[in-house]
Amino acid sequence: MATLRLGDIAPDFEAETTLGKIHFHEWLGDSWGVLFSHPADFTPVCTTELGTVANYYPEFEKRNTKVIALSVDSLQSHLDWIKDINETQGVTLNYPIIADEDKKVANLYDMLHPNASDKFTVRSVFVIGNDKKIKLMITYPASTGRNFDELLRVIDSLQLTANYSVATPANWKDGQDVVISPAITDADIPAKFPKGHTPIKPYLRMTPQPNK
Repeated sequence: MATLRLGDIAPDFEAETTLGKIHFHEWLGDSWGVLFSHPADFTPVCTTELGTVANYYPEFEKRNTKVIALSVDSLQSHLDWIKDINETQGVTLNYPIIADEDKKVANLYDMLHPNASDKFTVRSVFVIGNDKKIKLMITYPASTGRNFDELLRVIDSLQLTANYSVATPANWKDGQDVVISPAITDADIPAKFPKGHTPIKPYLRMTPQPNK
């Protein structure tokens, strides 16, 4: 199939998970979603990642975002692995892991990269909007654990910029000033951004975060 691109509708699927069978789009409902894959069960870096996401789960919930993991191992393998994750990371895993032994979902989302491995998924992350469109894609090497603070930061930015005519600058964090869209004329700024703005260049105009 064609390579997925930002703005594409996230492929729909049915799958068995550690929390029962799901129909992906139906499971997402009106929520945002994070789908992230793992090369295999009982791998050290991924064990820490799944535990971190369990700890961060309330932060995803605040952002109306559901998280779901995937590995090409079996459902029973996942369930056995969860015991290790809970024990070693001091958590209770509270989100589903997809069992994808036939690699159906992995292929839908282009998670199998032959140069890395023809058997295991690469460590991909997809952020999916409440319109079911793909908003972010990142692929990590096996040796580098993912930064979930960064994923929360990106979701904050995506949800903000979806509703206001702004963009977020480098290293932006929730609560900091944002960039006014170039499509907004200077004349329209006072009505759209009543908190005021700081013109730095004609194309670079800053304003306090509008939803704070």
